[in-house]
Amino acid sequence: MAGKFELYKDKSDQYRFRLKAGNGEVIAVGEAYTSKSGALNGIDSIKRNAADAEVDDQTDD
Repeated sequence: MAGKFELYKDKSDQYRFRLKAGNGEVIAVGEAYTSKSGALNGIDSIKRNAADAEVDDQTDD
């Protein structure tokens, strides 16, 4: 099963999204948006940019 984005409203009536893996585990969470279109734009941005994103390891180990 493929992953999916879930769009929802939080307790403050703000729009948020989370990305779930195929097994149902939450693997990413978006910030709060005041509009549904803003949250959908955030999802679209991840879809467009994440595949080519590099890993910037800032740990000391």
